[in-house]
Amino acid sequence: MGMSAGGGGGVKADPNVTPMIDVMLVLLIIFMITIPQINAGFTAVPPEGQNLKPHPEEDGDQVLGIDDQGQYYLNKQPIRNEDLEAAVRAIYGVEGRDEYIMYVKAHKDLQYLKVIDAMDKLSRNGVRVAALITEQQSGTESLVESDRLRPGGN
Repeated sequence: MGMSAGGGGGVKADPNVTPMIDVMLVLLIIFMITIPQINAGFTAVPPEGQNLKPHPEEDGDQVLGIDDQGQYYLNKQPIRNEDLEAAVRAIYGVEGRDEYIMYVKAHKDLQYLKVIDAMDKLSRNGVRVAALITEQQSGTESLVESDRLRPGGN
């Protein structure tokens, strides 16, 4: 593996790329672990239904997530359950705010009582409409014709 014992003391111009490869592998592993967590925000599998109108999340949407353990996530950021009311009041207590909708995305195996408790906290702190997020059942599509029409297409 590359060491010579003889004389002939010339300088080798070959770069040693082994440390660079080690660093790149470590960075690859770090990104493989962190990127899915950043994109997901929290792990909640919403209930499934049919005849659902597609609603992609937009930048201005306020989303309360509740994972299967009952932990709250406000806009994909973990928040202590005790701090939820103050955080919601800070968002919706602003004068002149014209949008008072919060989307609630809860895990399908979570007790419904915990979802109702969260929605109660929301309504006491300025949220006028709490919309529950569900997923379309796999292999089905909405039976309502206007829901299946996409803007700019058929």
